[in-house]
Amino acid sequence: MGIFVARVCRWAEYYEICSGGDGTMVTMLAVPIALYGFLVAATWIDWIAGNLFTILEFLGIILRIPNYIMGLTVLAWGNSMADLSANVTMARKGLANMAITACFAGPLFNILVGLGAGFGVLRSVTKTDVNYVELTPSITTGFVFCFINCGLLLVSGLAINKGVIPAGYGYAALVIYIIYIATSLLLQFLL
Repeated sequence: MGIFVARVCRWAEYYEICSGGDGTMVTMLAVPIALYGFLVAATWIDWIAGNLFTILEFLGIILRIPNYIMGLTVLAWGNSMADLSANVTMARKGLANMAITACFAGPLFNILVGLGAGFGVLRSVTKTDVNYVELTPSITTGFVFCFINCGLLLVSGLAINKGVIPAGYGYAALVIYIIYIATSLLLQFLL
């Protein structure tokens, strides 16, 4: 399929449908190529993520690290690195509103679409209308600290500073995250 797309691009360039990088490509040609590129990238990301998860699970077994600690730390950090670098880059370029929106839109998409699709697949596999989910202490702790962080952001950004988030919020958010990790680990080992 990749060879086909490359040949279409060569053909388009030959017949001057696209400009060879000096301008814009015709939309009728650009959209299918962009969609194909998106599908190829998503396929590679899925394959790599599956293999990385297998490696992390293997390392957790060898090093005797429980799954919940691997998920709470290594898997969560690895899953967030691309978002972190993109958001920091946007903020440095002066696109702070876009970075803040992406901070909330990405996880919201993961929660709504990821959980929705996951439960949809679970329902189709189990053929049941109701699936019970146990709220473990780590999930409950995550909810509590998420609400604390959102509350801090709303109070400091909207109520106190009238739409401007102070620089000190970043330090407060890091402290909240460290307390969250410590609380989650303590709850896992105590309960």
